[in-house]
Amino acid sequence: MLAAAGVVIVIIMVFGSFLVGGGSLGVILRALPLEMSIIGGAAVGATVAGHSLADLKAIGGAVKRVFKGPIYNKQDYLDTIFLVSKLMKMLKAEGPVALEPHIENPETSAIFSEYPKLMQDKTLIHLICDTLRLVVVSSGTLDPHAVEDVMDNAIKTHHHEAVRPAGSLQTLADSLPALGIVAAVLGVVKTMASIDQPAAVLGGMIGAALVGTFLGVLLAYGIVGPFANRAKTVIESDAAIYHVVKQIIIAWLHGHPLPLVIEAARSGIAHANQPAFADVFDGMRTR
Repeated sequence: MLAAAGVVIVIIMVFGSFLVGGGSLGVILRALPLEMSIIGGAAVGATVAGHSLADLKAIGGAVKRVFKGPIYNKQDYLDTIFLVSKLMKMLKAEGPVALEPHIENPETSAIFSEYPKLMQDKTLIHLICDTLRLVVVSSGTLDPHAVEDVMDNAIKTHHHEAVRPAGSLQTLADSLPALGIVAAVLGVVKTMASIDQPAAVLGGMIGAALVGTFLGVLLAYGIVGPFANRAKTVIESDAAIYHVVKQIIIAWLHGHPLPLVIEAARSGIAHANQPAFADVFDGMRTR
């Protein structure tokens, strides 16, 4: 919602101030379709040329996330702590044999089924199951530091892929001013071919050419650039949930007491989504 409101504010303030200052939208409106066709068409073409189909879908998904915001809220982080802790408790109390069916087939697991929203994040489920599978097959001989290294690498790889669409949006934003200049140069070429026309006509043609530069800069710094930054922020915000999984598993493997396990999980969560210690502690004791 805030993204849409921001775009509206940009448009109102830019064009509204132009009108208040005595400007006329006539020239801009007449030139807008052609200039947008040049700039937008070139931007879309360059983006398609530089990315795979999967990348293009990811860019579209990143734009959607700009408007929807982060996926996870405080309850989701709390559920993640409960889910992973319940699995670790089972491993400690009942052994690898009891845990194995749950991590091999999480879709049919009674434990995983309690958290349907988390089940939609395949990366999250794979991180949990793949890590615990290592623990199960190693019969408890794994060094917690080695497990942490493996999880860090998995999280890093996922984050690199997840944040790539935001980088693509930023690259697009960086190219728009130059594409605006391309549109402006074409307008100047058209004007020079009509140099025998009256000054009033030439003035209108030059003004229309400059609309290209204006649109390129406005789109870059007023819309696409902020979208790229917002997409990156949202992606990084949701990535915290993977670190919560890592902290819980590593804390349990180290044999830390329950309060330290809780703090290990809570420490990486932003304050806006950070559950209270009492909520986590009470929830874990009753599960």
